[in-house]
Amino acid sequence: MQDRFCGADGSQHMLADTGAVSFNFGPRGKHSALVIAFSLAACLVGNSVRAQTGSRLSPGHHASDQASKRGKTSGPAAKLPLDLIHQAIRPPALGPAAGPGVPFEKSGNADRRAQTRPQKTIDPFERYDKLREKGTWLNIPGPADTIDQDRDGVRSELADVGIGYIGWTQNSFVNNQLPNAARSPIANQLYMGQNPTFASANFMIVTYDLSRFGIADGQIVVGAEHQYWTWDRPGPDRAGINTLAYYQTFFDRTLELKLGYLRNQNEFTGTLFGGITGSNMSALFQAGMSTNAAPTPAVNLKYNFDDRLYNKVSVQRSISPDGVYAHITENPTGLNWSTANAGILLVDEVGYKSKAAPGLPDTWLRAGVGFNSSRYTNLADPKRQRESGNNFFYIAADRQLWQSDGLGSPSRGIYGGFSIMGAPPDLNRISQYCELRLYAKGPFDSRPSDLIALVASQTSWSKFALDAALAKGQLAHRDTTAITGTYTAHLAQGIYAGVGLSYIHNPTSVTHTPQTEHALNLLVSTLIFF
Repeated sequence: MQDRFCGADGSQHMLADTGAVSFNFGPRGKHSALVIAFSLAACLVGNSVRAQTGSRLSPGHHASDQASKRGKTSGPAAKLPLDLIHQAIRPPALGPAAGPGVPFEKSGNADRRAQTRPQKTIDPFERYDKLREKGTWLNIPGPADTIDQDRDGVRSELADVGIGYIGWTQNSFVNNQLPNAARSPIANQLYMGQNPTFASANFMIVTYDLSRFGIADGQIVVGAEHQYWTWDRPGPDRAGINTLAYYQTFFDRTLELKLGYLRNQNEFTGTLFGGITGSNMSALFQAGMSTNAAPTPAVNLKYNFDDRLYNKVSVQRSISPDGVYAHITENPTGLNWSTANAGILLVDEVGYKSKAAPGLPDTWLRAGVGFNSSRYTNLADPKRQRESGNNFFYIAADRQLWQSDGLGSPSRGIYGGFSIMGAPPDLNRISQYCELRLYAKGPFDSRPSDLIALVASQTSWSKFALDAALAKGQLAHRDTTAITGTYTAHLAQGIYAGVGLSYIHNPTSVTHTPQTEHALNLLVSTLIFF
């Protein structure tokens, strides 16, 4: 899903997916960042939670990760993103069907002793599980959590011939609440919220089940996306493909293959509950990773060592080295094979992921690197010939710190996490991004699908871009810091709404004016599934 905020240069920040932040990818910065990150990851793993239950079960995986579960089917309830551009949610569990637990009497038994059969939950929507898109970390809800569900039997009729679908619309509004916010004409707007900013993104994903023809977990995925912005710098407006993919597994789901026009934004890194407000992948987008609005040809392979440990690699056509804005402007439909100066991006991610179960906390640890052969402008000397060799790294961890309902809904509780991303400052305006997040899933018994999130982030800008701005006599800053708090409510089946505040120090990238040093953005969003 799209979740971005844009600086003066058009670099995208996830609403700060609307805030902002970064590091120096040189050897010194990289080694320190890695040491700090793995120390934090060790602390998170060490804080194992005791669930308030008497039994411990083996964890499963999310619905979209079912290919990692050998010989097992995923559960019908899926966690999913909604934010101020997308937040995470979990559809409510359906109640058990009546009937299996009714006592019966043995014929010919004088004392007519009642025999009780164990109750069994029957989910009428479970048949649609295999029709959800496979291979992504971004879990889309099933029909049980849509506004139309199976009205008039349309979804059932399509499922009978192997077709599944999910559509959604996400709309967001951002507005700086501080006085003297330096309002400007839209054409001169420098950051999201400087003027009241509205964005709308609309998606439709259709899948076709190939397992009916004997192809293991086989699936064809076709997706379209339309987006509209009142300020087009983070956009621009477009209508085109979102994905066009083929997926299948090999060797009893040990190996997963996905190829086609992919958006690796939803295939790598990520968070446990989707795009938590404030979370930012701009450091990866600038280095070539494809997005929802800019899918590119790619081949992804994932090797599952077991149900939790994996390694995932991608050979992807890079998006434009001049950024997402330039890429969409040149290729709005997304169907072009390549764009100017774009090369090949190689990505490798190693991860450990286990789903919450009674007594076992939700955990996801991952680290990745990317190498890009695209020809980038050198920020140290923009007049020089373009050069290749861009790269990035990231380390991220999320851990459930406490389970509030271990037996009923193990995923409910309090979570903590962090992300660190870095790229070379001579080829990227964002050289480092750091983020700390604390969030609560199902904070109240009466609101088991709501989400509260608090995210603090810091973006470090390229020292070469900073020096160039200072040499021109401009006001410039080294970092952008953001603190964002949001509450996302599940209002009805398929309907979510979020509200929040984001304080941003230096919301523009690299340069600013005395009036644009601070922003206090009001964030409002809606997300509707059908």
